[in-house]
Amino acid sequence: MLVDPQNWVMEDSLGYLLSRVRGYVMQALDDELADLDITAAQWVIIMKLSVESQSTAAGLCKQSGYDTGSMTRMLDRLEDKGLILRERSPDDRRVLKLALTESGLRLREQLPERAARVINAHLEGFSAEEFVLLKSLLRRMLDNALRLAPHDQADTSPSSVEVSK
Repeated sequence: MLVDPQNWVMEDSLGYLLSRVRGYVMQALDDELADLDITAAQWVIIMKLSVESQSTAAGLCKQSGYDTGSMTRMLDRLEDKGLILRERSPDDRRVLKLALTESGLRLREQLPERAARVINAHLEGFSAEEFVLLKSLLRRMLDNALRLAPHDQADTSPSSVEVSK
C-alpha cells in the first residue's frame, strides 16, 4: 500500500499537491492571458475545439470537469467575443455543435507559446528526463483513473492538449 492511512497528512497528500499545483498554474495562465481577454478555463475550451472540431458543450463538460452552468457561461463569453460559434446539428436539432471562428483560430495560434511560458516557469529546476518521467507517471495515474471511473463518466480523450513534449 503506497498511501498509509495511519500516517496520512493532508499537506503531503497527492490530491492536495495536485490541486495546489493546478491552482497555481491556472492562476499564472490567467495572468499570462489577461491581455488577450481570456481566462485559463477559456483557454482549455479553445484548445479543445481546435483539435476536436464540432464538439458539444456536454462533451466539453465531461472532459474539463466543469458543470453545465459554468460551461454555458464560459461559452456565452467566448461567443460574445466572437471566438466560437454554436450551430444546430443537421443530424439532431437538439444538439448544438461548437466550433472556433476565424478569430478564435487566430487567437489559438498564440496560446501554446503562452502556456509553454507558464509551464516552463513551473518546471524550473527540472531536467528534461524528470519532465518526461513526470508526464509518464501522471499518464499512468490517469489511465488508472479512467479504468476506475464509471463507464458512462469515463473520458477516454486526452486529458489536455500537449504544449510541449
